Amino acid sequence: MTSTAQATPLPRTMKAVMCHGVRDYRMEEVPTPVAGPGEVLVKVHDCGICASDIKCYTGAPLFWGDAERAPYIDIPVIPGHEFTGVVVALGDGAGEKHGVGIGDRVLAEQIVPCEECRYCRRGLYWLCTEANVFGFKKSVHGAMADYMKFPSSARVYKVPAGISDKHAALIEPLACAIHAVERGEIQLGDVVVQMGCGTLGLSMVAAERLKNPGLLIALDLIDSRLELAKQLGADITMNPDKEDVVQRILDLTEGYGCDVVIEATGNAEAIVPALTMVRKAGTFVEFSLMRELTTADWTIIGDGKELNIHGAHLGPYTFPIAIDYLQRGLIDIEPIVTHHLPLGDFEQGLWAVENPADTIKVLLKP
Repeated sequence: MTSTAQATPLPRTMKAVMCHGVRDYRMEEVPTPVAGPGEVLVKVHDCGICASDIKCYTGAPLFWGDAERAPYIDIPVIPGHEFTGVVVALGDGAGEKHGVGIGDRVLAEQIVPCEECRYCRRGLYWLCTEANVFGFKKSVHGAMADYMKFPSSARVYKVPAGISDKHAALIEPLACAIHAVERGEIQLGDVVVQMGCGTLGLSMVAAERLKNPGLLIALDLIDSRLELAKQLGADITMNPDKEDVVQRILDLTEGYGCDVVIEATGNAEAIVPALTMVRKAGTFVEFSLMRELTTADWTIIGDGKELNIHGAHLGPYTFPIAIDYLQRGLIDIEPIVTHHLPLGDFEQGLWAVENPADTIKVLLKP
């Protein structure tokens, strides 16, 4: 026998953005989720639009498949994996399992691990074989809706009182950024190059600054983002459209190249200059979801430079760090939010992220 605790009666239906296909996202009336055993039902407060959401929206093969791979996305599905909300109902045992109660502000990691595959059993839950990420699978509908449900195996966190609702919605991208920076293994005095200064890249700049590199360089094609990178800790900023950034970085390092490159542009054309600007035995971290395939001379990685190549995926074990840093004011993400729109204006939000001249993070509020 199971029981559900909830604060007040909930509506039978709710408003939700539903993905039906490439550029086919619709506002619909759908049934409100119900919390089953171990599950948490949340009234969504804010949901961010991620660059990966835009790649899915515009039809990237990574999500929709091609001749070599099956589709990842499972439609129809409610998008949204950057979110925060308030607990309004708890399935049987959910309060004890997740350490939350009715009225708590909460969020969950973007991946819902199966807890059964080899990776989950070894603690590598973010590499779970099932790869159920909120907003891309029907089993884990996302947060572009009035309500969303956290499954029993979701990794749930409380939001401390000192963090605003708006900032709480950025905990997920900040956790991902911190993980990427950790993968960079930055040492004191290193010359670090951050490629890309969107939401994640700017969050990486802030986290990289805490590593005390000798020189922190930020690259982006949008000058306003470079100004924010300076505010968040970059020593030097460069626009690849306006100067030869590889040559300048070589000039700054006596011709050797930088110690660490973290790539977060999402642009396949960034890979070749990244491999060129990093020194021998340096470290290259790849974070981006690429829309297109890229081609590079892999001899550089081995025989040419013996590089350390690290991937970075999601934000494993870094959500508590992100929450702590925000609560203590060690990282300032206030300048990153540029748009705060009602959920009904989701098309405007998608357009703003797809056309980012004056856009960084767009939040949707149901």
